[in-house]
Amino acid sequence: VQLQASGGGLVQAGGSLRLSCAASGRTLNSYSMGWFRQAPGKEREFVAGMSRSGSNTAYGDAVKGRFTISRDSAKTAMYLHMSALKPEDTATYYCAATVRSSRFADLTYTAGYEYWGQGTQVTVSS
Repeated sequence: VQLQASGGGLVQAGGSLRLSCAASGRTLNSYSMGWFRQAPGKEREFVAGMSRSGSNTAYGDAVKGRFTISRDSAKTAMYLHMSALKPEDTATYYCAATVRSSRFADLTYTAGYEYWGQGTQVTVSS
């Protein structure tokens, strides 16, 4: 599956953004999904994950209570709703998908995914 992330931009601290991840040519109901981010000079960091069924979600400690992962009813796109943004949220955000029947905990690691989008830049100004 090819993934296309979009929705990044420049926002002031305290503001909100919604990132989108669209799958080309197919639905996402066969995939568990995740969002990661990477700031310059840092490792790629887990942000949020959703199981294939959509019934289980997980969040990185840095974003709990502020970010929400969701999927549209047609299961053709995934979203990351970001609120109360902080300058430390500045990073390139990547969406990812896996068709493997992994343990849910594996969704918090980059190795848990075989498909990645190209990334979208989020910059939060103070």
